[in-house]
Amino acid sequence: MSEQTIFEQIKLALADAPRNQYTAELHLQMIKFADELKHITSKEFCEGVGLKQSLGTEFSKMRNLTTRLKAAGLDPNRI
Repeated sequence: MSEQTIFEQIKLALADAPRNQYTAELHLQMIKFADELKHITSKEFCEGVGLKQSLGTEFSKMRNLTTRLKAAGLDPNRI
């Protein structure tokens, strides 16, 4: 799947998220696509999805967390 397709899927998921669940949905999407986006920077992620640069830190945190979650048995494809 291309980066652009992933960014569009994330944008759609965020647009459909209830207002009080936006951040949780953002984190889930970051975890879901962490492997496909492991080669990009947090700045590139934020630009691609149309987020403020300050959310780049969250992208880095979720990418690091994904490694531990997968070691504990998480299947990101089921998110």
